[in-house]
Amino acid sequence: MSKEIPTALPAELVHEPRTMAYSGPMTNVSGTKDKASTGDPIPPKCSVIEVHVGELKQLFNAIDPSPFRDKDLDPKAEEFIVGWAKDLPRDATLALVIDLDREAGLPDEAAVLRDAIHEFFNQRAHAYRRRLRELFRLGRTSLAIGLIAVASAIALGDFLAALMKGGRIGEIVRESLTIGGWVSMWRPLEIFLYDWWPIRNEALLSDRLAAMPVRIRYLNATGPDAWRGDWPAVSPRGDRTTSGTQPRALNQAS
Repeated sequence: MSKEIPTALPAELVHEPRTMAYSGPMTNVSGTKDKASTGDPIPPKCSVIEVHVGELKQLFNAIDPSPFRDKDLDPKAEEFIVGWAKDLPRDATLALVIDLDREAGLPDEAAVLRDAIHEFFNQRAHAYRRRLRELFRLGRTSLAIGLIAVASAIALGDFLAALMKGGRIGEIVRESLTIGGWVSMWRPLEIFLYDWWPIRNEALLSDRLAAMPVRIRYLNATGPDAWRGDWPAVSPRGDRTTSGTQPRALNQAS
């Protein structure tokens, strides 16, 4: 079943209208016999997320100076992949296929891409679990403050009501303090009833994305050396340079 692409998605991350990026059951990653592919095997009955880019570096954040394996995904690419995964059943087996508009480059580029994507989503899962721990810590602190506030408000209300000898004004003051005390419990109740489980779901989704197979499918030949745009620190023989210089940041294609 096809799905409309969000308008915020950049054009370089989607197919043409008749072949837009989609996810769904897929048993043959090559699609047609004339499309070469490399990378992890895609299991049968797997829900595949497809992304179409001209260069691999379009998937990653252009301002991140980290080595390729440690680079963050481009925010829009992350939003696209995560959003598509959320639309699939929670028990679905996920896979990612990158449709690339060039010929094959380095023999291990699919493995390098997979490691980079897996590392990014592993870090994403750790970040959400850290956020969940911080939320529970805040919830415990808020709960302690709320219980103290409730107990103090009830005790003060009873004291003032008794001081006013059960008059009408005393009853109003006591009820007002009681209501105010319970209002102070809204934040811990919100945390422990509603706020924690969306964060936990994001962490679990990131775990699934960090374990999905990744495959590259080469669509069009744009030139014999087109792959060098993704791998600027590569010698003419195809080996990575061993100089001590740090890899330069890749500029994202416009």
